Amino acid sequence: MLIRHTVCRFLEQRGYTVESASNGEEALPIVKRIRPDIIITDMQMPKMSGTELITALKAQPETASIPVVIVAGKNSGFDAHEHRANFAIFKDIDIEAQLEKALGAVLGTRAGKTKAAAR
Repeated sequence: MLIRHTVCRFLEQRGYTVESASNGEEALPIVKRIRPDIIITDMQMPKMSGTELITALKAQPETASIPVVIVAGKNSGFDAHEHRANFAIFKDIDIEAQLEKALGAVLGTRAGKTKAAAR
């Protein structure tokens, strides 16, 4: 919850419109409704893991091309195994600095002018 709040606040402070979900199962209908420019997802969630969420997103043509940034523990190994994500952020390192870097890498010049979904 604290990490989701930090990510949402960071994005909103930079002009993003943010929709948030408490798990991957809740995120799917939100993503289909708003078609965000980027999705930031935790890998460890109840009901539907980040890997399961990415699988569901990549299986649908309308959501398959949305860039995904994963949030994982540094020692969890998720960053090395989830090759469908565009960027990985670690929970145990300065999240805001990593988010800034991820947004620049994934969205480039579009940063600050888009919609984002966070979980």
